[in-house]
This record gives sequence, structure tokens and C-alpha cells, in this order.
Amino acid sequence: MQRTENKATVRVSEIFTSIEGEGIFVGKKTLFVRFSGCHLKCKWCDTKYALPLDSGTEYQIDEIKDLIVRELQPFTYKVNFTGGEPLLQSDALIELADFIKKQTNLKTYIESSCFDSELFSKVLPYIDICKIEFKTADSEIVENEEYDNLLLNEIRCLELAVKSNKTTYIKIVVTNSTDLESFKNLVYNISKKIKPSNIIGFIIQPSHGVDQPTVNKLLDTYDIVQPMFPEVRIIPQLHKEIGAR
Repeated sequence: MQRTENKATVRVSEIFTSIEGEGIFVGKKTLFVRFSGCHLKCKWCDTKYALPLDSGTEYQIDEIKDLIVRELQPFTYKVNFTGGEPLLQSDALIELADFIKKQTNLKTYIESSCFDSELFSKVLPYIDICKIEFKTADSEIVENEEYDNLLLNEIRCLELAVKSNKTTYIKIVVTNSTDLESFKNLVYNISKKIKPSNIIGFIIQPSHGVDQPTVNKLLDTYDIVQPMFPEVRIIPQLHKEIGAR
């Protein structure tokens, strides 16, 4: 294919094909494009190598497009734009997602902390599947005074995804330190903004290797969510169980 040379750049940690290990689409063959850089520092983060803003490799956009084309395998279901935090490089994300939509029949999927609803609204037209991840206070990602603002942006991103008729689901990582009353308040506040029918599921994901929750803790969180969002599931990270990337 021919295209005009693009001098814009993007910093990417890695591109690889693997098995989706999280969420509603667990088990699907997926191409992952992991953006470098994240200003949040979740205590249970499992991709700490991608957190520094200067990590990974800086590429021209056209170089990444070529890498994506070379990495694509038959029967791949979707392309995950993940991180790091892809919204920090929103212009590059838009161009790459637009490229995928125009050049392939694959679904585009965003994994983001949804920290900025304005940036999210910019990229949303180019995304098919939205995983809206809500952070609990014990994730220790921001100072306490900034946490409420983060939640407001996450809820706004959820509303935007639903309004745009995107395939949308919610994920919350739960640790053994997660406060159940705070968790209940979070789920209740979400339920005031959307209907259960607006999303395809609500995923509770136990943290792995760091402050792992007990089965009883997971059952408690399940019992909190189920009356408000019946399509709730507890799904651990499959890829770690089977040794996939």
C-alpha cells in the first residue's frame, strides 16, 4: 500500500500477538500495541517496565504501522492499544487506530485508566471496544485529593462510551486491602450513571502477586456488584496462569 510519509513519532514498549488474558474477551487471539509511559503507579501494576515516559523505543508512525502489518497473524480478533497509558499519546493512538480500522477487519480496543475524559472523547470515534477500568483507593495511584477527580473522569469516560454505542465493559482490580464500603460506594455511583443493559459485563479482577485477595474477599465484592450489575464475573489474569505474554 502507498501512503504519504508521516514524520510524527510515537514511543512504544512492545508489539506482540498473544492470548487475551483479561476481561470479557479472555481467550481471544489479540495483537497488543503497548504504548510507553504512564503517570499513574498502581501498586499491582504488572508492566512496570512500560511506566517511564522515556521507556521503550521512539518510532515514526509509519514504522509502527509497518510493524503492526508484519506482526498480524491469521484469525486475530482485535488490536489492543494498551500501556503504559495510551491516552498520553492520543494523537498517535488516533492515527494507529484509524489505520487498523481502514486497513483491516479487526476490532480496535482501548485499555486505559480513563484519567482524562477530554482525551478519551477524542480517540473514541476510532475505537470499537472500551474497557473502562475504575481504580480503587488502595491502588495508590494518585494522592487522596486527586482521587475524586480521577473517578469523575472515569465515570465520564464510561458515559461517553455508552452514549457512542461502543462495546463497553467495566473492570475493577480488587486486592485484599480493598475497602468493601468504599467499593460499594463506587459501584453504586456507577449504577446511577448507566444501566446494566448499557454494558456487556462487569469484571472483578483479583490482583496477582501483590496483596492478592482471598476467595472470601472476592465473594464479598461479587455480592456487592451482582444486585446492581447482574452480568458480573470474577476473572483472574489467564495469561499468567498459562504462561502467555
